[in-house]
Amino acid sequence: MTNDPSPTLILASSSTSRATLLREAGLDFAIQPARVDEEAIKQAMQGEGAKPRDIADALAELKSQRISSRQPHAMVIGADQILVCENRLFNKPGDMDEARAHLEFLSGKRHDLVSGTTIARAGSVIWRRIDIVKMTMRELSESFISGYLERAGEDVLGSVGCYRLEGLGVQLFRKIEGDYFTILGLPLLPILDFLRLHNMVES
Repeated sequence: MTNDPSPTLILASSSTSRATLLREAGLDFAIQPARVDEEAIKQAMQGEGAKPRDIADALAELKSQRISSRQPHAMVIGADQILVCENRLFNKPGDMDEARAHLEFLSGKRHDLVSGTTIARAGSVIWRRIDIVKMTMRELSESFISGYLERAGEDVLGSVGCYRLEGLGVQLFRKIEGDYFTILGLPLLPILDFLRLHNMVES
């Protein structure tokens, strides 16, 4: 009889910001993006009247479980973010014109960034968390939006809100209420606490 191998850590996401958070925290992990049809799931759940927090949680769960079922001894992190403004759910912009339209709509308004995070092992979720960050954009002029998009480039297409807070995106905001790491993609401190409890990070 052999013992189970020690668990490894897998990030079920292609997000560079999430990977950077884990890497800079000193974690050793693999990246295995979970291929799921996010838009179809969002539309179906919206049609059923699901709340944004439930959609974010369901997508994070699906991602972590999908990879965990293939790698049963690993701890698999799944995450998703939903941006909500005036009861409208935003997806990542498909092109720069759509990014401009998103910023024009969000300008001068408060939106909620709803983040769902799960950790699965052996195909079952063993940890989950929902975080909501309230973010208020300042009034953005057309010339600022044009300059911002030109300087930030197509990197904005990888963010649901067209911003990376660790870069130029911070200039978009007047007020932020919530966890900085969650905005970047993961609730890093609670994840580290969980991994310490499971002896995957030194105490």
